[in-house]
Amino acid sequence: MTLSQLTLHNFRNYRELRLEAAPGFMVFSGANGAGKTNILEAVSLLAPGRGLRRAPLRDIAHQNGPGDFAVAAQHDDVHLGSGTSIEAPERRKTRINEASVPTNDLAEWLSILWLTPAMDRLFTEGASGRRNFLDRLVTALEPAHARNCARYEAARRERNRLLADSHPADQSWIDGLDTQLAQFGGFVAEARERMVSALNQRLQQSESTIFATPAMELADGDMRSEQQLLQMLQQNRGVDRAAGRTTRGPHRADLKVLHAAKQQPAEKCSTGEQKALLFSIILAHADLVAERRDKRPILLLDEVAAHLDPQRRAALFDKLAERGGQVWLTGTEPELFGDVPDDALHFEVSDGTVTRR
Repeated sequence: MTLSQLTLHNFRNYRELRLEAAPGFMVFSGANGAGKTNILEAVSLLAPGRGLRRAPLRDIAHQNGPGDFAVAAQHDDVHLGSGTSIEAPERRKTRINEASVPTNDLAEWLSILWLTPAMDRLFTEGASGRRNFLDRLVTALEPAHARNCARYEAARRERNRLLADSHPADQSWIDGLDTQLAQFGGFVAEARERMVSALNQRLQQSESTIFATPAMELADGDMRSEQQLLQMLQQNRGVDRAAGRTTRGPHRADLKVLHAAKQQPAEKCSTGEQKALLFSIILAHADLVAERRDKRPILLLDEVAAHLDPQRRAALFDKLAERGGQVWLTGTEPELFGDVPDDALHFEVSDGTVTRR
């Protein structure tokens, strides 16, 4: 999967920007705060979800602009665009070939994965970040997953509202919400299970001499079938009403990762080991997407080169080049990318200006 052009309007520190892109490596170097990560964030918004920063839409718009922003890209003969308007700065709108579509439809066209410095805390912070990470992996392989997650969350919010209401809702109303929650929750749980199983199998087959090999499992999410989830929701309704929220279900799931060689939970590993585990997961997942969707996903790697020793950095670039696809990289020093292929496109970023090197 490759973008041939990226256009930004009122996006972060870019009033207007148009980049010509190509398959292979897209390398952006420049000082901290120049706007390198903003470019990767723009690309990440061509996938369902809130992007690699998970930022509020108002924060994405240029601070001296009218309040709107737009990201557009060309993928083969398909034009993709997403952004906000001045009239509705809190509502994201998406177009594919100039037709308005739900933002989750972007997953039908592009699979986009990323690693950022903020993800160094993935294994040590709360479960919600790991759920979001896993759901991005699933959506990259099964585009319908984004819609199922959204429908599950919509039904859960409405159920929580009814549970917290001091006036009990009509029985048939909450029965219907339980049915919806069980249906979409079952889809979500089953897709996550498929992903973890497929990734574990892929990781066991890999001959990784660069990074640590992880083993993954799901926990604490009542990963059940639709019928089992429905029974659980009905049986737990009294507890949920007392709590004013849905206390059990796939929204409570957690992704557990183990350093396989050391048999050590990821949260107890060193920062370097945790980063290595993440690299292994992303690379294995990219291979899985390439195998099943017949195209490699776009990879966004923000400031990854600086945290690798020269040997591992060169090995990573070799592995990425060998597998192909489009890889967007950022770093403060151009010298960090001396081992990328000769046909890579290099850009210098300075205060919202991007120049081809």
